[in-house]
Order: sequence, then structure tokens, then C-alpha cells
Amino acid sequence: MRAALIVFVLTTACSPCLVFAMQSPAEDAPTPIAAPTGPADLLQPSLNEVQQTVAALKLDRWKKGTVRDEAGSNISAIQRDLQETLPPLLKTADASPSAISKVLPVSRNIDALYDVLVHVFEAARVSAPGDQVGQLQQAMGSLEKARVAFGNRLQDTATAQEKQIVDLRTSLQTQTARAAAPPPPAPTCGRCA
Repeated sequence: MRAALIVFVLTTACSPCLVFAMQSPAEDAPTPIAAPTGPADLLQPSLNEVQQTVAALKLDRWKKGTVRDEAGSNISAIQRDLQETLPPLLKTADASPSAISKVLPVSRNIDALYDVLVHVFEAARVSAPGDQVGQLQQAMGSLEKARVAFGNRLQDTATAQEKQIVDLRTSLQTQTARAAAPPPPAPTCGRCA
């Protein structure tokens, strides 16, 4: 009977310690960041549309002059970017879609591509036949939608990573505080002594 009483007292006195020790470490674990699909999945359809539209432009049907010449240079730059510069950037970003340092160059390139496409569109409004202006406007609208969606995804990824850093910092501070706290006093039993 005396042994049962000792077990009961020790169990009652130590149960808060056991509950504390049995707490799941998941309570302090940071929220993991879900790996998003690659930037190419989001951007490629509109990039294909831009490439097809720009390739189909017939500058010989535009009014002659400096506007057409400048548009020709811009069209060449767009095609070079779509064929040479952007594919390796997309490949690198797709390999690490949640790494902001890998995805940000794609964002900057898409922004620059869009700016040049706007210049071509403005030139087309002055010099090109209406059907080409409409095609450019459609391709530009498609790229703009993809660019905004891509920017929103980039923002969401950055926000999730910041939250993860805050969660990790909080978890580390909590664990450091627990480790630095003095251990709970050993249970004392008035009858045991």
C-alpha cells in the first residue's frame, strides 16, 4: 500500500512535467512554404502569344519612317529576349520557384519585355494596319495579366518566407528561453523524507 501511495504522489507531482515534456514540437515549428509551380507555367502561354504575334508582324505594311525603323529594332530585341535571354532565366527560376533570388531576374526581364512591347504597340497605333494593332494589343493584354499574376505570386512567396523567418525566430527564442530557465524543482514528498 505504501508503494502505491508513493507512486500516486510522484505521479501527481510530476504530471505537469510529463505533460510539458510530451508536448509536440510541432507547436513551435514554423509553417512550411508550399513550393509553387514554376514561373514558366504561369508565364509561358502569354510569352508564346507575344512571340507568335511579333513574328507575324509585317513591317513592310507599316508606314515608312523612323517609327517603323524603331519598331523593327524593338521587335528584334523582343525576339532575342524570348529566344535567348528569358529561357535560361525561366529554367533557373523553375528549378527553385520559392527562391526569390532566382525568380526576381525573371520578373525584371518580364517588366522590361512588357515596356518594349508597349513601345511597339504605340508605334503600331501610328504606323501599322488595324489588324496588327489589334493582335499586338491582345498579346500585350495577355502578357500584362501574366505579369500581374506573376508579381502577386512573387509577393505571396516573399510574404510566406517572411512569416517563416518570424516563426523560426520565435521558435528559437522560445527554445532558448526554455533551455535557459532553471529546471523545475524536484518533487518533494513530506512523507518520503
